Amino acid sequence: MDLKDIQNLIRFVAKSGASEVKLETDDVKITIKTGSEETTYVQQVPMATQMPQMSMQQQPSAPAPVAAPTSSAPAEPAKADEDSKYITVKSPIIGTFYRKPSPDKPLFVEVGQTIAEGDVLCIIEAMKLFNEIESEVSGKVVKILVDDSSPVEFDQPLFLVDPS
Repeated sequence: MDLKDIQNLIRFVAKSGASEVKLETDDVKITIKTGSEETTYVQQVPMATQMPQMSMQQQPSAPAPVAAPTSSAPAEPAKADEDSKYITVKSPIIGTFYRKPSPDKPLFVEVGQTIAEGDVLCIIEAMKLFNEIESEVSGKVVKILVDDSSPVEFDQPLFLVDPS
């Protein structure tokens, strides 16, 4: 199969409205995928090697910028000493942080509120699933480190709790 045949096949698939077409011959395997953005992906793999398929979405993207605190560097050791007596509640998953179960309901916890082990502190939405995050410690909520409806990463600090 030559380049002209492949180009004609791509045009035909684009006009037909099909979302994916696979074609295998003796020595060539071609997969054409079209998405909602009318983008066409072509992969040509010799049958002998059988390489794993990879879509354009799986290619590495540019790394996300990392913010480095430069102005607060001298104050950092004092803050670390102050916060060392508190227990940090961290996010067990990646998702979106919510402080209340729904927009019309009250907040799960407030700063200064005493919590017990097993109390729900927040909800983290991951892939349309709402996961209740329960406290593993008893104490008093000293600080809430994340804004409502903010994205959170795995192991990101969410709350500071004074266990005394």
